[in-house]
Amino acid sequence: MKRLIVPVAALVALPMLSGCVRTAASIVTAPVRVAGKAVDWTTTSQSEADEKRGRALRKRDEQLGKLNRSYQKNTRDCQNGSNAACERAHDDYAAMQDLRDRSI
Repeated sequence: MKRLIVPVAALVALPMLSGCVRTAASIVTAPVRVAGKAVDWTTTSQSEADEKRGRALRKRDEQLGKLNRSYQKNTRDCQNGSNAACERAHDDYAAMQDLRDRSI
C-alpha cells in the first residue's frame, strides 16, 4: 500500500508543480533580461549613430551657409570703404575656418 501512495501523490502533485517550475524559470532568467534591457538603453545602434551624425552635419552646413552669406555681405561693404565691415568679414572668415576644422 505504501508503494502505491508515493507514485499517486507524485502524479497528483505534478500539475501543481508546473506553475512552480515556470515561476522558478522566470526568476532565474530575470537578471539576464534586465541586463539585456540595460545594454539596449546604454548602447547606440549604428542607425541611431548615423542619424545623429547626419543631423550634426546638416547643422554645421547651415551654420557655414549663414557665415558665408554674412562674410559675402561684409566683404562687399568692406570694398565700399567700411572698416567695421572689414573686421566683421575677417571674423566671419575665421569662424568659417574654425567650423570647417572641427571634426564631427
